[in-house]
Amino acid sequence: MEASGVKTGLLTLHLRHTSASLLIQENADPEVRRDLERFFSRLVPDGDRLFQHTAEGEDDMPAHVRTALTSVNISIPVAGARLALGTWQGIYLWEHRREPHSRRVAAHLIGE
Repeated sequence: MEASGVKTGLLTLHLRHTSASLLIQENADPEVRRDLERFFSRLVPDGDRLFQHTAEGEDDMPAHVRTALTSVNISIPVAGARLALGTWQGIYLWEHRREPHSRRVAAHLIGE
């Protein structure tokens, strides 16, 4: 943030994909991420026969549903030229597919 010159404002991030999410979540304990993975795998399992859309594999539609339940947009206040995140908060790009994918995030920073 310091390089931008913005001391107070808002950073908006937008993930330009439909099978991954942006989250603000605890970043101190890696078990949090693994617990979220386990929960969402139980809630929306890969290979569920409910889904017809399997063009890219059995994790295709479940990944879209997981994204629909989370978000592709987040906004973070900027205060004192820093992101105003809590002590334990971090920004995650959460991949919902089994295989790695190339992902793009658009960022928009406004402020003074």
